[in-house]
Amino acid sequence: MEPYASQEVANKGVDGAGIKLPYLRFIRNDGEYAREKRLSDQNQLTAFNEAVLPHFDAAYNLARWLTRNDQDAEDIVQESCLRAFKYWKGFSGGHCRPWLLAIVRNTYYSWLRQRSVQPELTEDGEIDDVDDGIPNPERALLQNADRDMLKAALEDLAVEFREAIVLREMEGLSYKEIADIAGVPIGTVMSRLARARKRLQIYLTRTAPENCL
Repeated sequence: MEPYASQEVANKGVDGAGIKLPYLRFIRNDGEYAREKRLSDQNQLTAFNEAVLPHFDAAYNLARWLTRNDQDAEDIVQESCLRAFKYWKGFSGGHCRPWLLAIVRNTYYSWLRQRSVQPELTEDGEIDDVDDGIPNPERALLQNADRDMLKAALEDLAVEFREAIVLREMEGLSYKEIADIAGVPIGTVMSRLARARKRLQIYLTRTAPENCL
């Protein structure tokens, strides 16, 4: 599945939609700080940029799929980066991408609450079907689907299914990393992935022209 902003393009400072990066242009050292404080902040900012900027494409990709809107995604990534920098001192130094994506996800839900919007969550119920990573008809269908049709199918999913698919298929995160980001058990992640693929299969089969897939 193609992300919204490719690694190559994002690294050049602009994504496929023409949105300028990085959003950290808003993070500057204020002149009121003492010289020592400015130097300390600059060192932190340098370390932050080196660790976080390579994952900006993934952050925007997740935000765009969650919001389904370019401008909203840009706003969420900008706010996420400000939050990430605020908590940078407390970062344990583990894998930076899951840490940043978790902040993006939390920022998205805060953004919804501020607008009094309830996400279209579904009930997981009992875990009666799980994704085991083994190739199956649903996976084959998704891999061969027309890009525009697949985009529409993904945007039609409930948000918890959409984020699971994006994090797994586009960002290549492990079940554990997704579980940590979403704050759910690994079994729930596997269940959501399996159900998401089935829903995508139904959507694509229903909307595809005859003999297209």
